[in-house]
Amino acid sequence: MAYTINKYSGATLVVVQDGTVDTTTDLTFVGKNYAGYGEIQNENFLFLLENFSGTSQPPKPTSGQIWHDSTNGKIKFYDGTKFKTTGGAEVSTTQPVGLTSGDFWWDSGNSQLYTYNGSSFVLVGPQGAGSGLTQMKSQTVRDTTNVNHSIIVATIDDEVIFAVSGQEFTIDSTDPANAITGFDVIRKGTTMVNTVDATNGVTSTNHRYWGTSSNSLRLGGLLPSSFVQSTPGIPTTFAEVVRFPDAGITIGDQNDLHVYVENGNQGVIANEVGTNNIIRFKTSNANSVQTNSVIIQSTGINPGSTSTYTLGSSTAKWSNVWADNFQGNSSSTSAIKFNSADYAGDTSAIANTTALRDSTGDLHANFFRGTATQAQYADLAEVYATTEEWPVGTVMAVGGEAEVKPASVSHHAVGVISAEPAYLMNSTAEGQAVGLKGRVPVRVSGPVSKGQPVYAWQDGVASTIASTGLVGIALETSTSDEEKLIECVLKV
Repeated sequence: MAYTINKYSGATLVVVQDGTVDTTTDLTFVGKNYAGYGEIQNENFLFLLENFSGTSQPPKPTSGQIWHDSTNGKIKFYDGTKFKTTGGAEVSTTQPVGLTSGDFWWDSGNSQLYTYNGSSFVLVGPQGAGSGLTQMKSQTVRDTTNVNHSIIVATIDDEVIFAVSGQEFTIDSTDPANAITGFDVIRKGTTMVNTVDATNGVTSTNHRYWGTSSNSLRLGGLLPSSFVQSTPGIPTTFAEVVRFPDAGITIGDQNDLHVYVENGNQGVIANEVGTNNIIRFKTSNANSVQTNSVIIQSTGINPGSTSTYTLGSSTAKWSNVWADNFQGNSSSTSAIKFNSADYAGDTSAIANTTALRDSTGDLHANFFRGTATQAQYADLAEVYATTEEWPVGTVMAVGGEAEVKPASVSHHAVGVISAEPAYLMNSTAEGQAVGLKGRVPVRVSGPVSKGQPVYAWQDGVASTIASTGLVGIALETSTSDEEKLIECVLKV
């Protein structure tokens, strides 16, 4: 009698005749009186136990049949049309077909998870565009004090564009795995890429927030206090130069003071309201009292009060002051005007200059025309030609190749080479000053006593030994046998 094999639903699957086997499904059904049925039945049990495990799906599935896909390690069931993954997602590089609402598909080509809504696939994540990673991602970042912070980073094509944080901290960039390119300090709120701490909130690239904002903390990296503000009573500080056009700015309730540029490059400060107005310059003195030091008006520049303020100082001097007339006293001047000519001061005997004392107090001139009541030095001298430069104190006589020569014992002495004559005659001639009268130092050899006469002796050196060439009377005493200078009264 044949076996009728029914499904769980009651529908007939197959009728197996006596002594035969049926292979309509992936299990073999044994008919009555079939020899060797034990092996077949045991294999059927094994197939059920291993859920038809294999790399290929069972070739004769029936609805509800379970198959272990050994290649992907998935348990799948046959829904009457295809094998579907249970407890996971369909894995393929192309969009699968035959899924029902709520099923998942893992796009192994782009590493993204989709869910099927009954008509189309909806991306679960991660977000992706182009060849790089594009997504919003929660991330843990460590700061420089080794404290972790949770942030959200927005990544477009592998580049982090901005970060959102509930705390402000500095990223520990010494660890490449912890660093984020374009970020050093994460601010509380949203931080745009390439907005580093050193730029005071200015993004170095063209990444921007686009749209309408009700308020801004900075403008161009500068705080509001860096700009001119219209709110009265609130002081404004400037950290950088504020530039205005040539038309400039006006100050005052009636635009009284105007600061502008005239003729393209001439700066002007003008009081343009009313007539005969003045501009005052005020500063605080050492006692923090504000004083008006300078007044500018249409007629000129005046001090704030008479005989109070100084123009320049000992350490801050004007280089040149030009004027037609100076009224008042001067402690110094660079020239004296006489007959429309300027005579500058000079310590040397230079023509058309005003004679000034030098550092030693001396006054130099080529000629003095007038009467002198006294002289500093002691002798009267005249210039005579000599063959060479003889030392001071040398006794001189007429003769030799020049006008005078050093005197010896048989000569009549005419004078002594003078060091600093009180009056020098024939001063423009070539030669040396020879003292004729007065007191001069004389070269003397041997001991000499004060009041003792000295005579010409040898090669311009005098001695106390009497000869025809009396030179003078010694004014000092010396016991030295060596030559020395002795001050004498000339008797030549």
